[in-house]
Amino acid sequence: MKIFKKNQLALLVISLMLITAGYLNYSSTYTDVSETSADAQNTVDLASIGDAELVNTNVVEETKTENVVTEVKTEIEKEATPKIENTGRDYFTTSKLERNIMYSQMIERYQEVLGTSSGYSEQKSIAEQEINNINELQNAIMIAENLLTTKGFTENVIFVNGESISVIIGKENLTQDVIAQVQNIVSRELKAEVNNIHISMK
Repeated sequence: MKIFKKNQLALLVISLMLITAGYLNYSSTYTDVSETSADAQNTVDLASIGDAELVNTNVVEETKTENVVTEVKTEIEKEATPKIENTGRDYFTTSKLERNIMYSQMIERYQEVLGTSSGYSEQKSIAEQEINNINELQNAIMIAENLLTTKGFTENVIFVNGESISVIIGKENLTQDVIAQVQNIVSRELKAEVNNIHISMK
């Protein structure tokens, strides 16, 4: 009877030791895995945050520059838009005067952009290019209008809106030959497609 109790006691102690060892082993392994997972998650999060900040910074800078340039161009063009209301026979003189004033105002505003020390270099580069473009356009328009005058179209004015060019001639009737002659002069001097040249009478 005593031997049986001793055997039972020995088995009970061994069982308890095995259970305790198993629990300690499981607990240690679970803690290591949890810490490793947490570390990995933190590393991924930090990496993601770093990447996100880098991308966002670049996008914000590019967007900011583009917005500033667009705002400047829009503001300049809006403020320099001519308001032609004269419908009398001095329409052509008034129209040319107001158009040239508009271009002068645009150049003046772009020069202000160039004069600011705090402006973006990209913005200043665009301002320089726009000034050159306006000067070249004014020169081309002046030559075309003078050539039209020498061909007998003494009353004429040219307006350029992007690729579209409007030519207004002070005549009551325009034949196909006359239209072709006007288109040829304007197309050559303004380097424009004939399809983009619109001729009307005044």
